[in-house]
Amino acid sequence: MTELTIATWNVNSVRLRAEPLIAPFVKQVRPDVLCLQEIKCRNEEFPARAFREMGYEHFHVRGMKGMHGVAIASRHPLEDLSDEDFCRSGEARHQRVRVKGVELHNFYVPAGGDEPDPEINPRFAHKLDFLERMTRYFENRAKEDAPMVIVGDFNIAPHEHDVWSHKQLLKVVSHTPVETEGLIAMREVGNFLDVARELVPEDEKLYTWWSYRSRDYRESNRGRRLDHIWVSPALKDAALSKGRDAFTIWEDERGRDKPSDHVPVTLTLSL
Repeated sequence: MTELTIATWNVNSVRLRAEPLIAPFVKQVRPDVLCLQEIKCRNEEFPARAFREMGYEHFHVRGMKGMHGVAIASRHPLEDLSDEDFCRSGEARHQRVRVKGVELHNFYVPAGGDEPDPEINPRFAHKLDFLERMTRYFENRAKEDAPMVIVGDFNIAPHEHDVWSHKQLLKVVSHTPVETEGLIAMREVGNFLDVARELVPEDEKLYTWWSYRSRDYRESNRGRRLDHIWVSPALKDAALSKGRDAFTIWEDERGRDKPSDHVPVTLTLSL
């Protein structure tokens, strides 16, 4: 049996945080595969040298000028698989590879702006369209029963205890019913397991994001679980056999100097 540790992390600028933030995390945790979102650079600007110094020799980058962008850095060879047309705006928000026999999808779902009304907010309409396209795609893929992992910043906290206040956030983008119900429906039609909630009871608070507006994120603890790792049924035993020890939300990373507002999440698969 071999192990494969996958990390997902919205780093909010990979060039800014590669050496001061990501490198110390890698030294401590040593994930085999790093799935990054919101890298904010073009392909040729990705700091590959810094990641090679961390021990990663294989890269798959879907960058773009300005915002957005996703990247995977791996200790193992990556097979480039075709990307899907999830984003109607042509933004770099998805990539698909195969590593150690596992099909891996890395997503950066649109945040959706502030107003949860697609009629007056095109950014929210874009988010819902992206989610609908994901749902159709994974519904069609479900019958294959392929060993698949999907990770990333989904920008949706689906359950009551995935946010600091279910009642107060019902009309706030990331926790509105149209988003949460849509994400749960996607998981169900794709037959995915939400690893966090398979291992941690739904009445236990879990967060991966805390706003920059909070001076002391620990004291206020107004978080949301926006970052996810899901597995297909073919990987259920690989993901769950070690229990909670195999899954970690690295909350302390939010308290570092100049951190991302998201923290890394890791899962160790026992293949």
